[in-house]
Amino acid sequence: MTELKKYSIDTSNLDFDPDELREKYAEERDKRIRKDGFGQYQQATGDLAGFMEDHYVEPGFEREPLTDQVEVLIIGGGFGGLLAGVQLRKAGLNDIRFIEKAGDFGGTWYWNRYPGAQCDVESFVYFPLLEELDYIPKERYSHAPEILDHAIAIAKKFDLYRDTCFQTEVTELRWDEESKLWAIYTDRKDVIKAHYVIMANGVLTRPKLPGIPGITSFEGHTFHTSRWDYAYTGGSSEGKLTGLADKRVGMIGTGATAVQCVPHLGESAKQLYVFQRTPSSVDVRNNAPTDPEWVKRLEPGWHKKRVENFSLLVTGGRPKKAKSAQDQVNDGWTDVANSAEKMEREKTKTTPEQKKELRELADLKKMEEIRDRVSSVVEDEATAEALKAYYWQFCKRPCFHDEYLETYNLPTVSLVDTHGQGVERITPKGVVVGGREYEVDCLIFGTGFELGSSYTTRSGYDVIGRDGAMLSERWAYRPSTLHGILSRGFPNCFFLGYIQTGVSPNFTHMLGEQAQHIAYVIEEGHKRAAKTIEPTQEAEDAWVAVIEQSADAVERHFAKCTPGYYSNEGEVGNRNGFMNGQFGAGPVSFFELIADWRAEGTLRGLEIR
Repeated sequence: MTELKKYSIDTSNLDFDPDELREKYAEERDKRIRKDGFGQYQQATGDLAGFMEDHYVEPGFEREPLTDQVEVLIIGGGFGGLLAGVQLRKAGLNDIRFIEKAGDFGGTWYWNRYPGAQCDVESFVYFPLLEELDYIPKERYSHAPEILDHAIAIAKKFDLYRDTCFQTEVTELRWDEESKLWAIYTDRKDVIKAHYVIMANGVLTRPKLPGIPGITSFEGHTFHTSRWDYAYTGGSSEGKLTGLADKRVGMIGTGATAVQCVPHLGESAKQLYVFQRTPSSVDVRNNAPTDPEWVKRLEPGWHKKRVENFSLLVTGGRPKKAKSAQDQVNDGWTDVANSAEKMEREKTKTTPEQKKELRELADLKKMEEIRDRVSSVVEDEATAEALKAYYWQFCKRPCFHDEYLETYNLPTVSLVDTHGQGVERITPKGVVVGGREYEVDCLIFGTGFELGSSYTTRSGYDVIGRDGAMLSERWAYRPSTLHGILSRGFPNCFFLGYIQTGVSPNFTHMLGEQAQHIAYVIEEGHKRAAKTIEPTQEAEDAWVAVIEQSADAVERHFAKCTPGYYSNEGEVGNRNGFMNGQFGAGPVSFFELIADWRAEGTLRGLEIR
């Protein structure tokens, strides 16, 4: 283990030893590092294809294949695709078609209907277009049904159901140089032509499964949390899973999903075993109904200001204007940033290096508080110790919940800690850990989504551009774009998501800014009667260079992290990873950069033909 550099700042006033904690973090990371990285997971295909089944539609859907042409085709009906459609509608484009594999709009919130499903980002910043829809969320942290309803409300308000193809998966995109159109092939035998394509595939929709030996041998009932089987469990998103009253249930995974559904499983099951490799950090949520008096005080434009304030503070930024300096959200996400700022104010003079140290110390302090909370809630000392997360707070997505830890006090709930090694194997009757078999009737996988594979693998199809260039090959080492939006050799094809862009924990803010940018480019293309739009090679190379400048800093941070999808399961140099390829100055600076680019009005760096 590499020797850790001592802090230059005096830490004697702290009630913990930061150097000892950092060593503990490194030990916990090292015992979880695996040579196979993302290879420890497998896709839900072949014998595992049943894990992809859509439980929310009637079986047997069929329709005639389409062979027509549209101006803009949007792949994906989550918030990213919806916001792109909204911006295009505002720009006056009517000839829009969505292709969505689900049975309705909603994306992540269509698929993730497990009991307790809830957004961990405050609803007043997560919900897009609140003022435009004249809607105020019912709670500070909304549950999944309300979020899905909001997505559907957006689609209805902006007439996005028109000409939409649900229960349809794209199998290939192919560019036709002669017609200057994309051909979109689907599993419904469609061959649709489109002038522009927007890929809004989403990141939390394609479940992944662990490569545990014997996974197909289990003879009981099994499913993934993103395809929750209420026909078996009974109940609803609010819990009351009456079908499990006489069942022994095994839950594999202790990430954000498990934190939300474990309390309902523990309440309902005859016996619940939770199999843990790495604990989540679980802070207080303190959810509450929306205060009507607060709503009355809101002024026009409040939503945009609150969204921007959150994204700035949670990524370590500081407002430029004094009026914006107040933390408007003030929750677990922004707490570390606030603590670091307080520490900085207490120091009269600090170097840039010491500012980094102060942020680290604020993180250590926050995580100590989270670990102390575990001890105060969980009665069994051994279970409490196993539930304590020893890593930097943003090595994994932080969790917030007020019932998860309490669930382990129930006599029918057992935490099976694998000490960082994971489950050994699955048998026809159950799960083996430490040589012991835990027999279960139902096995639930809360093992997350495909986030570390290549972009085209996550999308489920390849993109064949000019001269037969395949996106899977062009981006084999890393993506190459201008602003994360367009890539040379793939004209009129727009990418929307976590690629070489400004990353915020608030997905919808990032997606909304990207959607506005894409709609602007398409609108300008119409004004200029453009046949094709793509980056110049020089502009694309320059943007990739900007992204690469921050890559080392990102890698250094995640190299300290216990493995997870944020840190590419320990494959730090993997440029296709979920969190790699970020714009180093943060999301707000990125949004300002692309807004300034649009304000120029010259489409600088784009080749218009």
